[in-house]
Amino acid sequence: MQQIKAREQRQQLQMQQQLQFVQQHGQIQKRDGSYQNNRKRKQSASGAANSTGTGNTIGPSISPPSTPSIHTSGDGGALGGGLQQVNNMPKSLMMYSTDGAGGLVSSSNQLVQDDMENFGDVSSLDNVESILSHDDGETRDVFSAFTRSPTAFTFQEVGRICTSNSKVVCCHFSSDGKLLASAGHEKKVVLWNMDTLKTESTPEGHALIITDIRFRPSSTQLATSSFDRTVRLWDAAKPDYLVKTYSGHNFPVMSLDFHPKKTDLFCSCDGNGEMRYWNINQISCTRISKGGTAQVRFQPRIGQYLAAAADNMVSVFDVETDRKSYTLQGHGKEVHSVCWDANGEYLASVSQDSVRVWSIRNGDLVHELSSNGNKFHSCIFHPTYSNLLIIGGYQSLELWNMTENKCMTVQGHDGLIAALAQSPVSGMVASASHDTSVKLWR
Repeated sequence: MQQIKAREQRQQLQMQQQLQFVQQHGQIQKRDGSYQNNRKRKQSASGAANSTGTGNTIGPSISPPSTPSIHTSGDGGALGGGLQQVNNMPKSLMMYSTDGAGGLVSSSNQLVQDDMENFGDVSSLDNVESILSHDDGETRDVFSAFTRSPTAFTFQEVGRICTSNSKVVCCHFSSDGKLLASAGHEKKVVLWNMDTLKTESTPEGHALIITDIRFRPSSTQLATSSFDRTVRLWDAAKPDYLVKTYSGHNFPVMSLDFHPKKTDLFCSCDGNGEMRYWNINQISCTRISKGGTAQVRFQPRIGQYLAAAADNMVSVFDVETDRKSYTLQGHGKEVHSVCWDANGEYLASVSQDSVRVWSIRNGDLVHELSSNGNKFHSCIFHPTYSNLLIIGGYQSLELWNMTENKCMTVQGHDGLIAALAQSPVSGMVASASHDTSVKLWR
């Protein structure tokens, strides 16, 4: 009887986790155990949002503005005035308008069929819309009315990749910035060469959707987590070669990340809050802990801390001792994403209603921004400007200058922006969306 009761409890917890994922990414489980989307048709960007519980249909209907908009989120100076650069990269005075030749590629008139049982092949180069060079289109100094210093920055769309008719929920750059990996409902990894935007490889293997993808530091290897309760290790240099499969989680694996220094170590978390530490050379995990259900991310460079998001809080663990150093609380809704700044001094956490930035020195809250109904979901620190946070919401990107507490909204996608990635080497930013595309920004 106790075994039956325990099994029923596990099944109930698993169904709750799946329901949460439905609300975020639009997927339901059928009686035979397979999965399909509970949304058959995607509304155009200019149409009214028609929500059936999926993450990319809820939220306000946003029409693309003719130019990026700037607004004040508090008392402060200009968005461009207080930006701080990293790695001594050059600044630009101008930003391209979205109605110029280098502007956004609209797909608002497309109707996307998200049937999980029918997957098409990865699109060919004909489906890649790339604007890799600066065109001679209209430009506009969008900071002219606000900027108090002669410096601003460039942020424009430079490429667009259509993968298939399935939602993209995760993406990540390799350490050298030459490869971008994306994945999601299609259950396979798509690797893109950043010089040509051609498909490098498309290894397959997961039985259910992929929830997270991460490159091993300074390596061609990458790992994926999935609803099929496994983590899989691939080698991009050997496109069809699956290196290892790691099993042990009893619930869908929601996220994983590699240690920045001990690169043979990675951590994964599942929907029941279990975190497993793995050595890539071993099939069994080396340590089991509790604390993360949505996402795990190691502190960059030194990897002393691991940030784990669960419910409406973030736990920060000391990796060596496996002791909790901080519990970061204050979000009113579930935390979807976390990200570190380049130096590992600050941690940003994103929930639907707000984004919060914390100091890792003492665990104090240092910045906070309300979503104002935009339904935030993802975030990343800009690869060039250390005090600029890029936030992905429903259809639009929010560029937040934390020093000046100023924001700029840029129309980005036709659906929820589920994940963001950046490459300090190339200065590129990638956004992955439920509208089935990955966009590149610089």
